[in-house]
Formats: sequence, C-alpha cells, structure tokens
Amino acid sequence: MADEHEGTEDRGTREPERPPAARDPAATVPPGLGSEKQAPRKKLVLHMDLNNTILVSDSVTGQGTVAALDYFLTTVTWGRMSESGKWEWLSDSASMFPPCSGAASYYSQFGRSPCFTSVAGRRFRGLLEEHLELLRWPEGAKKDPQLSVRGEDGRLYHWILPSFFQLIRDLAQEGREFAIVFRTFGSDLPRVLRAMSRALKEGLHPLFPDLPELQLSVDMTPGKIRCSRRGIVLSRAEDRLSTSNGERGLYQYLSSVQGLGGFQDHFDWWASNTFSIRGGKPLWIDPFDQHVQHIFIDDNIRQNDEDTIVSPKVFLEPGGSDTRPASTSELYDISLVRTNLLQAISDHSYFTGRVHICLENYERNLQNGFTD
Repeated sequence: MADEHEGTEDRGTREPERPPAARDPAATVPPGLGSEKQAPRKKLVLHMDLNNTILVSDSVTGQGTVAALDYFLTTVTWGRMSESGKWEWLSDSASMFPPCSGAASYYSQFGRSPCFTSVAGRRFRGLLEEHLELLRWPEGAKKDPQLSVRGEDGRLYHWILPSFFQLIRDLAQEGREFAIVFRTFGSDLPRVLRAMSRALKEGLHPLFPDLPELQLSVDMTPGKIRCSRRGIVLSRAEDRLSTSNGERGLYQYLSSVQGLGGFQDHFDWWASNTFSIRGGKPLWIDPFDQHVQHIFIDDNIRQNDEDTIVSPKVFLEPGGSDTRPASTSELYDISLVRTNLLQAISDHSYFTGRVHICLENYERNLQNGFTD
C-alpha cells in the first residue's frame, strides 16, 4: 500500500514510450507565440504537485534531501527477476519508462529500500551524487529558514527546485497571465506558501532576487478538496463550493485564482479507489474556454488509469455543467505532465519547456477535434 504522501506510489506501471518530439524537455515556445497579430493568450492555471515535483524531501516520512532522492531512484531504475529468482538489471541509467517489455522498477519489485545506492543500487551512486551537487545551496549565500534545508549529510540544499522559480520568471517575462495552484496530499503546503512569500515578496532567494518585481500575490491560507460518492467539495477560508450545484462553479473558481495558493487533496479517497484515476486529484478542463487553460504537473501522473493520480473531467459543451471522464493518455503532454525529477533538478528550464509543449499540443488538439 502507498504511504499517505506523494512520491511513494510508483507500482511499476508499464507505460508506452512517448513520441520523441513530445519528450523533448528543451522544447521552445511555438513559432509566433506572442505575435501582435495573434489572439490574446489564454490565462494559464498551473496545478503543481509538491513532493518529487518541486520538493526533494518529505516531511511525512521524515526523509531529507539525500534519502528522498535515493528513494526516487528506486522508481526509475529497471530490471527483472531471472528464472533462477535473481534480480537482473536491464539498464545502467535512470528512465521514467521501462526500457523493454517485462521490465519492472526496483521499487515495484522490492518496495522501499533504505540506502538504495549504497547497497543494491550501487551502480547509480554517481547519479545520486551528481544531482545532490546540483541541488546545493549557493556557496556563500546565507542559509534561509524557509528556502534552504540541511541534508542528512550536513550540506545545505535548495528546498524548492530552482527550475520552479525559473518557470515563474519565464512566464512573467513572456508577458503571460498565470496563476499557480499547489495540489498535494501531504503536509508541506503551509511551509511552501511561506517560502514562496519570502521569495516573491522579500526577494530572499539568492538566485532570483528580482522576483518581487513581478508583484505576484501569495494566498497564505491552505484550502482543501474533499471527494465522496456524493460529489466534490472545495473549501478555503470563507469560500466553499460543491459539485452538488454542478461542476461549472468549481471550474470557474479555479480559473479565477490569482498569484499563488494551494489545496490539500483527499488521499483517503484516492486510496479507497485503489490509487486509480477514479479517486485522483480532480482537474476540470473546458476546451471551449477561450480565456483559460489548465495544466497539471505531478510525478505520479501515469498513462495507466489504474495507477495514476489526477482525475480529468472535460466539459461536454460551452458553458455547460456536465463533464465526461478523460483518460490520462488522452491528455498526456496536453493538460497532464509527469514530472521527471532528475531533469527538473539538472535543467532550470525544465518546467518552462514542459509548459510550452502543453501549450502547443493543446492548440493542435483543439484544431484536430479535441472534443470528439
């Protein structure tokens, strides 16, 4: 059974490879994006997971940066059991996808393995050390109680990935209207909101001291999204909306958010639905909306609907309240992005590239009959 937090639910999904173009993390803005002759850009609402997406640590399990990254490597390294019952590695590199038919991730075969890269996964020790070095807090920069974290090895690391701050800066520099909604099963949301306030309001991030110039607001009140057979209830401070009055209201609420904020989703509901799409974090998508586009980024998004974390709901008609469930594969790299944590650590433009791919694919699918 999965733990009650994100980043621990990898159960060896067999996913098909994506086309090379869709997997390119360095994809740039589509040609002509931002041209004065084009229609105004849609507002972007980015739903962002926390653990193993923008954070490399886990307060629920008590894993620090080193242990969390060591654990993550068990979910992206592949092998299989031989006829003699011995584990055989099928690749010396990490991959989000199995290298061949019949491959299983080390995690799916053996579960949690403390000190993975010091014992069974010694061949991946260099990969761990390389990415830990990339996570190091800038030398000479003052330790920040919210933005930096002390690892188990005594070293100081980024708590929130620099690639996430780069995404914010890039979207602002493109002149795009956007909002970010953190969506987590875990308990880190209040601290993340405090950290983002320090970076965006006080300019205390040593790599991004200019962020206050963006004038982005941070809603410091965490909300909740709770699901049941009766429907879905969203609440934050004095706000409370329910699908009992139709799903349009929740979509409009999330489309209207400004700046940064977040919600704790309903882990128990996901678990009671066997960690499938039926109990995942709800995401409403309106392909008829000319003003807003929603994108969800999460390390547990998978193309196997029996083992994925987001439950997409697509509106059937303009302005209507009725939706249909959509499969993950239908919206993969369109409205749904599975985080590659290693690339998010090593490439500061990673999230920006993934968002640009979704923008391009979304428009292409609209033209080709997205709603069919």
